[in-house]
Order: sequence, then structure tokens, then C-alpha cells
Amino acid sequence: MIGRDEDVVDVLQFPDEVRRSRKDINVFLFYRLERPGRWICVAAKRPNGQGFLLTAYPTDSIKQGELIWMK
Repeated sequence: MIGRDEDVVDVLQFPDEVRRSRKDINVFLFYRLERPGRWICVAAKRPNGQGFLLTAYPTDSIKQGELIWMK
């Protein structure tokens, strides 16, 4: 995702779907459709009310974690 900072910000601000990670309840997965069959996923952690970015990556599927929000 080098050079795609704006895409990462857009995913965090305007996600199509937000899920909670099955492995860590403090991790939220923000998804935004990039094109049919391709999503951008941004993983952010929010322990003690302070959030930070873990990673961002393109993917062809959405993880099965708990659905928190859907557009």
C-alpha cells in the first residue's frame, strides 16, 4: 500500500463495512470496496480508547469477524 495513504484515510473515514477481529477484540477491520471482488482492508487497534493503525492491504475476501457496522 506504498503511496496509497489517501486510500487508507478514505477507508477509515468512509468504510463500507467494519468488523471486529476474531483473534483480538481490540482490533477493528475497516473494509472499502476498491473494485468488484477487491477490497482494501485497514486494521486498527484501539486499546484504552487510543487507536493506531496496524496494517493495510488489498484483499479479495472479507474476514468472518463480528460485524460492527455496514454501510
